[in-house]
Amino acid sequence: MSWIVLLQIMLLLAGTVFFIVGTVGLLRLPDTFTRLHALTKVDNLGLGLIILGLMPGVSGVAVGLKLVLIWLLTLGASTTVAYLVANASYLRAGPDRQAEAAEGRGER
Repeated sequence: MSWIVLLQIMLLLAGTVFFIVGTVGLLRLPDTFTRLHALTKVDNLGLGLIILGLMPGVSGVAVGLKLVLIWLLTLGASTTVAYLVANASYLRAGPDRQAEAAEGRGER
């Protein structure tokens, strides 16, 4: 077994662990904002590690660029959706929750 295969296995396992941690965060964290944090940060890092793990085994540059494009599109989509969900949750939270969030950002 070459060192490239070992590196691929390690990257794929690390990506899988990040996906599992993101899923656990989605199920265990208390509110919408922290759940979004777990999903966007951890899952995107997990996907990046899996893409990196797949890169040495691709058949050509075009396939590698497609994998990178998939990762970039996923990053953009998850960021956009997380912003929309967080904004909707913030607007529906009411004045008390918005005041708590403003204090957390140091706006008061």
